[in-house]
Amino acid sequence: MNFPLYIAKRYLFSKSSNNAINIMTLIASGGVIIASAALLIVLSVFAGLKDFSLKYSSFVDPDLKLLPSEGKSFQWTENDNSSLLNIEGIASYSKIIEERIFIKSDNKNLVATIKGVDKNYLKVTGIDTMVTKGSWITPGSNDVVSGWGISNNLSFGILDYLKPLSLYVPKVGVGQASTPKGYYNSVYVNNVGLFEINEEMNYKYVFSDIELAKQLLSYSDNQLSAIELKLNPNFNESDIRTQLKTSFGSKFIIKNRAELNDALYKMLNTENLAIYLIFTLVIIIALFNVIGAIIMMILDKKKSLNTLFNLGTETKTIKSIFFLQGSLMTIVSGLIGVTIGLIVVVLQQNFELVMLTPDLAYPVRLNLFNVIVVLVTIFTLGIVASKIASQRITQSLIKT
Repeated sequence: MNFPLYIAKRYLFSKSSNNAINIMTLIASGGVIIASAALLIVLSVFAGLKDFSLKYSSFVDPDLKLLPSEGKSFQWTENDNSSLLNIEGIASYSKIIEERIFIKSDNKNLVATIKGVDKNYLKVTGIDTMVTKGSWITPGSNDVVSGWGISNNLSFGILDYLKPLSLYVPKVGVGQASTPKGYYNSVYVNNVGLFEINEEMNYKYVFSDIELAKQLLSYSDNQLSAIELKLNPNFNESDIRTQLKTSFGSKFIIKNRAELNDALYKMLNTENLAIYLIFTLVIIIALFNVIGAIIMMILDKKKSLNTLFNLGTETKTIKSIFFLQGSLMTIVSGLIGVTIGLIVVVLQQNFELVMLTPDLAYPVRLNLFNVIVVLVTIFTLGIVASKIASQRITQSLIKT
């Protein structure tokens, strides 16, 4: 049997004759349990919030998006279309025209982004499920679907014929026009629906048929802003990327859903890291109690240590006893804390104990990576704290 480990377990699980030592050990152990449970719960909450924030982007963002490598638009030829259709793994694709425009309702104006889409767009995204009032646009019509934010700012609703809605965009070109209308293109539209996704999208986008967008922007028949793709789930994204690069070379920039929302991803990851560092600091503070408890245990066991030393036990071995005791304390406490955290997260997932709104439970997601991160953090810091405390043992301390 490992002698230092045997003594360490005896010291850890047996009560001391000094009641203050027992209380300090319980406080130290309790601090580690609470800190590790809290860290796992908070990381699970942020994982849930990340999923919740990104869930809505899946309704409007495609699996892959082809953007022009130069300029705002490109020419989509029949050869390009044939090349795309020959790529395995693409379930559907949609042609897109996207540009900044002015919207006018009564005497109010607003800058927004028009997104002209073809009839395949609903096969690529699930945007129609996010229309909370009215309906989706009819292909070939002057219908538009606006965000709730734009609707609120300009005070218009759906099928509001008493408030005509106009879209404007400056004409491309140089020289002077004979009339003010010569400086811009305009079109009257009918708002037939309102969508609600998130604050950014609600205040940014107006969806229309692609032909309407072409007319407004004076685009040619084959001129597009992007191609959005829906991938077959049985195919690997990287393989399809490789095929696209082989077929189109450097003509397009290829972005997936994460790259299209890189700012949101960076913000969420930064917040997650900040929370982890803050709670790691809490764990470090809690481990000061472990150091204190071990030092008090050393002082309490001075007579026993003197006996072990006189029996031939080396100072190094005695240090190992208290190093193992502190390590065992943090490992056991960390495992208990993680178990409590797992129970809390599972209960929230299944029984919705904490609610964000009356209809929406606080989102949490159990992630094996987060469990490993918490355990590694607790074990590493606990071993360091135990090492610091055990170094207080010297030969002169034992002999006195």
